[in-house]
Amino acid sequence: METEQDYSMGIIPASPAPANESPAAVWPVHIEVRVSQNATSRFDTIRNAVHSYLTTSLSHIYLPSTIQGWEDVPLLRSSIERIAAAESPCPTSSLPIEQTALQIHVYQPTDADAFEELTSGSGRGDDEQVMAASACELPSMSWEGLWESLIYSDDIKSKLLDYIYATVVFSDADVDFNVVSWNRVVLLHGPPGTGKTSLCRALAQKLSIRLSHRYSHARLLEINSHSLFSRWFSESGKLVQKLFSNIMEMVEDEETFVIVLIDEVESLTAARAGAMAGTEPSDALRVVNALLTQLDKLKHKKNCLVMATSNLATAIDSAFVDRADIVQYVDLPPREAIYEILRGCLAELVKKGIVAEVDVPSLAQAQIYERTADFANLSLTTPPVAQPADPIPNGQDARERSRLLAIRLFRLAQKCREQEMSGRSLRRLPVLAHARFIGTLPAAAPRATLRANGVKAPAPPQVAGATVETWLDAMERVVQTQATERSRLQR
Repeated sequence: METEQDYSMGIIPASPAPANESPAAVWPVHIEVRVSQNATSRFDTIRNAVHSYLTTSLSHIYLPSTIQGWEDVPLLRSSIERIAAAESPCPTSSLPIEQTALQIHVYQPTDADAFEELTSGSGRGDDEQVMAASACELPSMSWEGLWESLIYSDDIKSKLLDYIYATVVFSDADVDFNVVSWNRVVLLHGPPGTGKTSLCRALAQKLSIRLSHRYSHARLLEINSHSLFSRWFSESGKLVQKLFSNIMEMVEDEETFVIVLIDEVESLTAARAGAMAGTEPSDALRVVNALLTQLDKLKHKKNCLVMATSNLATAIDSAFVDRADIVQYVDLPPREAIYEILRGCLAELVKKGIVAEVDVPSLAQAQIYERTADFANLSLTTPPVAQPADPIPNGQDARERSRLLAIRLFRLAQKCREQEMSGRSLRRLPVLAHARFIGTLPAAAPRATLRANGVKAPAPPQVAGATVETWLDAMERVVQTQATERSRLQR
């Protein structure tokens, strides 16, 4: 198995500097290299080639960024699809290449929809087969880009990664569990639609890439909490034991990193509380007791992580919470996070030709535009639906157009925040806006058709993408419509 140094936890001391100079800190930088499906070169050969290219061709590394120019190297052009500079503990977004310790992670994602259902027998001669969990090989092509698309108000993602790195350090050092204990359990809770389950999947994908030098395989198992209750009395606890026996068999393979996701864990813990109060059958109590027992067994396995999500914090059993090393609240996105989500949606629509080409300012640039805006001549109130707000004349120069786009997008983000929209709600706004207020076909590559005589018919003309002004108008109108519909629902 290949080995690679891991400097994830902090700064690496640089080589000794002359007496009259201060030594420059060297920071670890994670580089992720996605290998194409038809690549034939060894991963270590690709890693060395990427390292050589980065250290000889670049003067600085920008974080985060997609690195360009490697296509000129024949080996890289024939083997890889993407090189990304992911993150670094360095507080700045740019680093001179000589102050970096490159940690290059080479990976080849599996095809999409590579899922396998895990069944669990009822204990009555295995006559009742329950789809207790689904398993997915990682990294998966279907979850590429998911980590980057998730936007949160605080540094949740890096906090989770740092936790994993800490457990790796402690495990490698063979720290005595009787003195210092950790359970390898993470609990995410918060309102529905805030991306808890997506974050768990994205973290699993990220770990399968970052730990690929330690584990040749990785799998994500998503447990269906509701399926762990049998219609037969006293059999539910056996379902849990059977399922975790299968999980334990996977974990026994030390070359495989196993991530277990228990979604909506409150469906288990709430039932346990009801059982203790006498309002639910004692079989529910057996289920959760069995679950907690299995978690205590898994914590001794270095190649396992358990993640759980909940929408109802008050229903989570205290015994389960006590086993969680991290209990993280995932809140509704603030205005700045909403701006990033909407910006990502707009950038995707521009990329796919649904919206015409436009420069979408970054959050940092948009904040500068907002601070320097001439509010005396720019109305920040939402206008009547019949009149587009703050039109952006197509003839204006690109910089001014981007400035007005940023201000309008920030104002739209504020409206969404006032309605307490979740990330899930925000991401469906573009399709609703298009369906209700734009209603034209997106631009698509012309597709030639065959006539009855076998002669190719002319391709249909391309439909131009909507202007960003039209898209903003539609988004503002659909947000207003959503507010109206929600107020009616609450009556």
